[in-house]
Amino acid sequence: YRNFQMLLSSLQRIDTYASVLQDRTVPCIPRIQGMIEEAWREGLDPQGASHFNQRLKGTRAWIGATEIYVLLTSLGVRGHIIDFHQSTGADGTHPKLFDWVKQYFCQSSQSGRLLPRLIQTNLPPLYLQHQGHSRSIVGLEQRKNGEMCLLLLDPGSSAEGIRKLLSRDFISTAMRLIRRFPRNLKHHQYQLVAAEGVPSAEEKQAQIFNSKILRAERIP
Repeated sequence: YRNFQMLLSSLQRIDTYASVLQDRTVPCIPRIQGMIEEAWREGLDPQGASHFNQRLKGTRAWIGATEIYVLLTSLGVRGHIIDFHQSTGADGTHPKLFDWVKQYFCQSSQSGRLLPRLIQTNLPPLYLQHQGHSRSIVGLEQRKNGEMCLLLLDPGSSAEGIRKLLSRDFISTAMRLIRRFPRNLKHHQYQLVAAEGVPSAEEKQAQIFNSKILRAERIP
């Protein structure tokens, strides 16, 4: 729930999405649960609705990538689920996940040119799900030797630690809190949810129809 709040807060500040997100407030958790139930009643993800017996509000049930997709679709945002269903590197690591995230954040750079040292984008964060927990990917770093690390905001982190990211005096120390290298991400399976623009009315109806059997992009 907290990661969806962060994603929605970001979308509300991006012109592409602000036009369809008429409510500029970030909903509380009970309201998010109600929004998911409303989306189910619209016909989105009937399998997921059945799994939760059509009811989330007032429960402590965990939600995951499919519910985030349902929320985005119901709000008029094109969602995309990417399923990294097995490790693709040594010792159970997921280098393909890091490659995908790099491509996502570098997409605004002109092809055929050397990438600048720092790329700033207006892209929303990525929702990252693994067994029992989710986090928000807000960026990626790549070192001179090619090693990459994800910049992850974790709603389980202390507020004091996150506040240090806003202070120039503590930024170098605080960055350690959000850096995650391939060796730190060794769960068997990960899923990403990306917001990818605003669909037309026809596309949204197609999304609702296709969500009767949700399909993710599987890598590899």
